[in-house]
Amino acid sequence: MAAAAIIIAFLVLGSGVIFVAFSGGPARAREAYLTRGNRFFKIVLPLIYLGIGIAVPALVIANGKAGEGASGRLADVTPNSTEARGKQQFRQTCASCHTLAAVNARGVTGPNLDEIGQVTKQRVLNAIRIGGTGDRRMPAGLLSGKNADAVATYVSKVAGQTNP
Repeated sequence: MAAAAIIIAFLVLGSGVIFVAFSGGPARAREAYLTRGNRFFKIVLPLIYLGIGIAVPALVIANGKAGEGASGRLADVTPNSTEARGKQQFRQTCASCHTLAAVNARGVTGPNLDEIGQVTKQRVLNAIRIGGTGDRRMPAGLLSGKNADAVATYVSKVAGQTNP
């Protein structure tokens, strides 16, 4: 998606450079746009903008699954209501620190939950309750009750599961 945006930006910039180059410099380009090139640019520029206006949303829609964070084995799995709430809570509360491929989280402070070994629901609940391993890198009690349970359920299901 980012690559498409960069390509489109360069195409627009390139169109402008070509216009200026073939018109004989900035002053001549302005004159050509305002006078003799009027008909050409009234047709070509709207077509360029229309093409970009269709291409960008089409790319966004086509890559919709990537925005959901589903990849590998989890791409076709629909979470139940508890897991969906856990996924949402993880994104809001945990994703800035922890790495978890299932939600495209790339945290830098906490451990990569896909690579820390077996992740059980009880292990996640304990980490939430005491603050990680208790070394004060993670605040204790960030979540509680049903939210903590939902995150533990979700993380224990998806951690380490995205690689085919």
